[in-house]
Amino acid sequence: MKMSESLFDNIIDTAQDCIFWKDKDRRFVGVNQAFLDFYGFESADVLIGKNDEEMGWHSDPEPYKQDELRVLAGESTYKVLGKCMVKDEERDIIATKRPIYHGGEVVGLVGSFVDVTDVIRREREKASTQTVYTIEKLRGYPYFDKLLDEVRLDEVLDHLTGIISRAYIFDYVKSLISSRIPFTFCIVDLDNFKNINDTYGHHAGDIVLMDVSRELASFTEGYGLVGRFGGDELLVVNLRDIEYDDKVVFFKRLYEEKNILRKTLMCEDHEVFVTATSGCATYPDDSKNYDEIFALIDKTLYHGKKRGRNCYTIYMEEKHKDIEVKDLARSSVYSVMYALSKKVEWEDGAPKKLKAALPVLEDELHITDVFFVDNDARMRSTDGMEVASDVDDIDNLIKDDQFTASTLDFIKNESPNLYDALNIHGICSVMIVRVSMSGTKFGYLICADMQNNRLWQDSERGIIFYLAKILAASLLRDSYEE
Repeated sequence: MKMSESLFDNIIDTAQDCIFWKDKDRRFVGVNQAFLDFYGFESADVLIGKNDEEMGWHSDPEPYKQDELRVLAGESTYKVLGKCMVKDEERDIIATKRPIYHGGEVVGLVGSFVDVTDVIRREREKASTQTVYTIEKLRGYPYFDKLLDEVRLDEVLDHLTGIISRAYIFDYVKSLISSRIPFTFCIVDLDNFKNINDTYGHHAGDIVLMDVSRELASFTEGYGLVGRFGGDELLVVNLRDIEYDDKVVFFKRLYEEKNILRKTLMCEDHEVFVTATSGCATYPDDSKNYDEIFALIDKTLYHGKKRGRNCYTIYMEEKHKDIEVKDLARSSVYSVMYALSKKVEWEDGAPKKLKAALPVLEDELHITDVFFVDNDARMRSTDGMEVASDVDDIDNLIKDDQFTASTLDFIKNESPNLYDALNIHGICSVMIVRVSMSGTKFGYLICADMQNNRLWQDSERGIIFYLAKILAASLLRDSYEE
C-alpha cells in the first residue's frame, strides 16, 4: 500500500516521542504534536525557520550545535543525554538524530527525543540514599523477624540513612522492655549540624548523616541497632554493653579509636570536621520503663552540650538524678552575663575580678580553667601563679578579637611556645580573647578545657568577650589612676 502524505503526518503526530526535522542550516522545518505539547506551543509557526540558539532552549548551546554539525556531516547519534529549558525549568532528555539525504547529499536532519527528567531524579534520589540494614541482618532480632513477615523493608528503614526509622526504633525499644531484655539506650546528636548545612549545603549534611549512620551500624553489628530519631539525632540500642566500664570502653572506641563520632570527613571538595554529643542510660539498671529511660538519655545529652559538646555522658544516678533538662536549657547568655557582673563588680583589680568570675564559668559553661597573658607574654593562672614566662607567639593566632580551637594541632604549628605551655597543663582545647579597650591592649584571656576537644559556641564566645571587656575596663581605670 502506498503511504499518502496525510497518513504519514497522522502517524508522526500520534507518536509519543517528540519528533523534529531541520534543514542543513539547522533551522526547524517541522515538528510533531508531541513536540508542540512538550514545549507548550499551539503551532509550529513560532519555531519554523529558527535554530536552537534563537529559541533559547540550552543554557550552553555550543555542545548541541556541534552535535548537530556532526550529524549534518553524515554521522548519526543514538540516545544522547542532554538538557533543555521548558517554561523556565531545565529538563533532562535523551535524543537520537540522523542525517536526511536527497540525491546522495545531506540536506538536513531528523531527530526525536523523550523526557527522562523524572526517571533521572528517581535514580539520583536512589543513589543519594543507602540501605544499611538488609532483611537478613534484621531477622537476627526477634522483633524484626516477626515484623518483616508483615511489613516491607523500605517501610522499616529511614529513607536517607538506611538505618531504622523513628517509629520502628521506638517500637523495638518498647518490645525489649516488655520482654525484660537489658540494653543500653544511647542518643547521638551531631554537633553544629545546621552550620554544616549552611556552610557547605544540604547535600554535604546528607553525606555526613549517611556516613555516621553507616559507621555506627557497622560498629554495633551483631549486638545493637541504630535508628534515626529525627534531623541530626540518632539512636543506638546496645544489647551488649550494660556495665559502666563496658559503656566507657564503647564510647572511647567510638570517639578515639574508630573516630566514628570525631573525625574529618570529605564532602565533595570540602573537609568537614564532624563531632557528636552523646548520652546513654541502661534498662533496667537506670530505669524500668520507656518514658523514664528516654527522659534520662535526653538529660545526659543536654548535660553533654553544657559541657561543650563533642563528648559523651553515661547516666549515673548519684551524679545526674537531680539535674533537670529545663535547668540545663535555661542558662541564657543574659543570665550568665548577669551572674558574672554580680560576682565581679565589688572586686578590686582585674586579677581579683577574674578569680571571682571562675566559679560562674565553671558552673554555667563548664570551663575548667582561665589564664591571663599580659603584654610581657607572661601567662598566669587565676590565683596569680605564673604558668609560663614566654608565650609571645600568641600574637600569631589572634587575627581578630577571638580565637578558638577544639584541638591544639594548629597552635602547635603557629605558636609553639604557647602550645608547650598549654600542653604541659593537659589542656585539650582553648578559647583566646583579646583584652582591650579604647585602642589599648592589656593582654589575652585564655579559657581552657582539660577534658574535651570542645566545640566553642557563639553564646560562649559572647560571654567570654563580655568578661574580657569587664577586665579591660578595670585595667584601663587602673592605668589612669597610676
